[in-house]
Amino acid sequence: MSVPAVKPVGAAVERPLRDLLAIAAPSIATMTSYTVMQFVDTLMVSRITPADPVYVAAAGNGGVWAWTALSIAMGVTGMVNTFVSQHLGAGQAQKAPAYAWNALWLSGLWALILVPLAVWYEPFLRFQSALLSTRGADGAVSPVDGRMIALAADYGQVLLYGAVITMCARTLSQFFYGLHRPRVVLVAAIAGNLTNLVANYLLIYGSEPLGVPKLGVQGAAIATVIGTAVELVIPLCLFLGPRLNAELGTRGAWRPSVVRLKELFKAGWAPALMHGNEMICWALFMSGLVGSFGINHNAASWIVLRYMHMSFMPAVGISFAITAMVGKAMGAGDPELAARRAWLGVKLAMGYMACCALVMAVFREPLVGLLIDERTDPATTAEIVRIGSWIMVVAACFQLFDALGISLVGALRGAGDTVVPGVVTMILAWTLIIGLGLVMVHALPGLGAVGPWIAAAVYIIVFGLWAGYRFWRGAWKKIKLVQTGDAHP
Repeated sequence: MSVPAVKPVGAAVERPLRDLLAIAAPSIATMTSYTVMQFVDTLMVSRITPADPVYVAAAGNGGVWAWTALSIAMGVTGMVNTFVSQHLGAGQAQKAPAYAWNALWLSGLWALILVPLAVWYEPFLRFQSALLSTRGADGAVSPVDGRMIALAADYGQVLLYGAVITMCARTLSQFFYGLHRPRVVLVAAIAGNLTNLVANYLLIYGSEPLGVPKLGVQGAAIATVIGTAVELVIPLCLFLGPRLNAELGTRGAWRPSVVRLKELFKAGWAPALMHGNEMICWALFMSGLVGSFGINHNAASWIVLRYMHMSFMPAVGISFAITAMVGKAMGAGDPELAARRAWLGVKLAMGYMACCALVMAVFREPLVGLLIDERTDPATTAEIVRIGSWIMVVAACFQLFDALGISLVGALRGAGDTVVPGVVTMILAWTLIIGLGLVMVHALPGLGAVGPWIAAAVYIIVFGLWAGYRFWRGAWKKIKLVQTGDAHP
């Protein structure tokens, strides 16, 4: 009589696509939800009376620098996903809450930097705008648009004052991703989006019956902070709730831990460098290089970027799922399973973004036109659509490479391979986004904003190919972040 074989612990799990989607689907939906919030903000801001593309440009430029300041710290706090998932895989899930708590403490401390930046935000925006020479499509130097800077400062200051809320919400999101419970984040994101939509309508346009003043672009930022606060409250209540506390002791892990902070910084300084540096380059790119060609070029670029968010943010959701699955497999001591799950996630991301590339190329003109108020001057509308359509074609060309880079960076992060990707990102971003972008601005000014976008495309393609090579080589398989029997409290 034969005895059935017993499947060893850590062996390949059946139905891997189903298991990946079980985590990825809520993550994708969550990131899509964040993207919808940004898209709705842009759409509603574009309808401010009187119609003027300056509102879209101002919200974009004001928001990108505020988000840059947040992204530096979130490079460290985002490692919560890696540590939680690896401890989960190692059978030590009770140690996971300490990482979330210490990331929350770090988020609070980061306010000491963000609040002074908020106070001096308008002078900062004026300085960085003047740092890169401004010029029109004909190559003639033009003055910095003071009205756009003032509106951008109004928008960004609100985001900076509410930054601690945003960072804490993202920290708890990473905790639940790492714990393989992404539906919590999804519910919070949907609730936050609905709140943002209602608050946007009231605060951007005002409501006389309710006594709410018309705040315009600044109202959109306030609505975003309110929506983000709702996103924080839901996972926070579950994190501190009786069920999770009984399971993992979440309430008792609140004390700051030097050991856990060191672990987060040791693994997270490189992602912080990577995200912060990349965001600085993109902020200079959008508000400086692209913005140097005037409001129409800047507005067209922000419109296209909103559609790019619809493409790459779901891929970021897949990346979060890959991080969690790779982390769990590595914690269980199975790097081969980690590799298989990572490549499966890559195929999913590339398939989705290939579809996005097709839509961008075929429907580029109506997509750009959707985010332009119909009351806008016809000549201005035609120019923005023309510029945006060319940028949309450039964006379609790099979608597959973007999917490759985004998903494999998530895989490398799940394994703890963060230093080299951070350094490479820094070198490539400054060399290609800024360096090659400046060359395009000054050598080929007739291309307008399309020139810098070509440089950005080169960056995304090169980085995607490098990330593929880095992961394929497999050096990450030897990294071990979590030791079985770790005695740290």
